[in-house]
Amino acid sequence: MNSVVRPTSPLEPIPLEPVQLGPIPLQINRAPILSLQNIVKTYASGELEFQALGGVSLDIFAGDLMALMGPSGSGKTTLMQIIGLLDRPSTGQYFLRGENVTSLTENERSRTRNLEIGFVFQAFHLLSRLNLLQNVEVPMIYAGVPADQRRERAMQVLEKVGIADKYKNLPSQISGGQKQRVAIARALTLTPALLLADEPTGNLDSRTSDEVMDLFKQLNSEGTTVVIVTHEAEIGEQTRRIVRLRDGLLESDRVNEGKRGQP
Repeated sequence: MNSVVRPTSPLEPIPLEPVQLGPIPLQINRAPILSLQNIVKTYASGELEFQALGGVSLDIFAGDLMALMGPSGSGKTTLMQIIGLLDRPSTGQYFLRGENVTSLTENERSRTRNLEIGFVFQAFHLLSRLNLLQNVEVPMIYAGVPADQRRERAMQVLEKVGIADKYKNLPSQISGGQKQRVAIARALTLTPALLLADEPTGNLDSRTSDEVMDLFKQLNSEGTTVVIVTHEAEIGEQTRRIVRLRDGLLESDRVNEGKRGQP
């Protein structure tokens, strides 16, 4: 894999081979897009060790709309960080699009994370000094996408999430629900293997939460693989698959019968 040289400013291109932008929408292919095999994660503090994950095996399929749930201390945040290539397992194997990504170097992990994982965070993480278009362009800058293609794709995904008319606005000039739409647009720019959303409705009221979930369901119906990490039962019940962790172990993995076959 190519190594990553990070830019010195948010809008400075980096010298990478340009990424070929994939089509929008994605096509559904019911094959494992991500496979975790016996993942163990242990943290050490002095002489003490804490096992956050005790051997989790999980396949996520292309086209899944999945909730990852569990009480505080269950290991769901640790598992999300491993899935998102933000942390490494202590032992076990992680395959993404068929490639073993367990032992990638830091530069390889950074590049793979940028290209393959679209992150949506509870706190949005938009850059306050950039307008919405520029915020959506940021992952493509790190990927070395030429400026004209960046702008075209950014407008495409802003249109897709229903906020293209505000592309010149700063984040401070839009609502929380609109900020989350921008965050989702940013996550979609490079056609990632999956959209990984960490408590995406945690800062939103119930009506806006429903609107954001409707957007996730729409994107999923068009082929985007979506994993939502949440503690909210009403959010989990809107997905088609619910995976629960407890005490660092996989407690259950079930199809949500009420949503089976629904977009």
